[in-house]
Amino acid sequence: MYSSILMPEFYQLTKQTELNILDVREVDEYENGHVPDSKNYPLSQLNQQFIELDSSQSYHVICQSGGRSAMACEFLAEQGFNVTNVMGGTAAWMGELV
Repeated sequence: MYSSILMPEFYQLTKQTELNILDVREVDEYENGHVPDSKNYPLSQLNQQFIELDSSQSYHVICQSGGRSAMACEFLAEQGFNVTNVMGGTAAWMGELV
């Protein structure tokens, strides 16, 4: 089971605390602009790359609009991770993408 967060709440949270943010879009999408401090773990490679993640940490998962991040959250939650889906994705991000 995983939780979800709406973009305004997530955006404020990024201003208040350091978060572990996983961007599950493909590499070219990520390189064209992403949320500051997010790390790229493409959904297409997540089933191999998730072993690099620390299961004692919480993660916020983002994609373009929220669909792929929901799939990634479902997968990661099944592996025992504490994950939160960022609804609206980078399309709804209220700051500058880097």
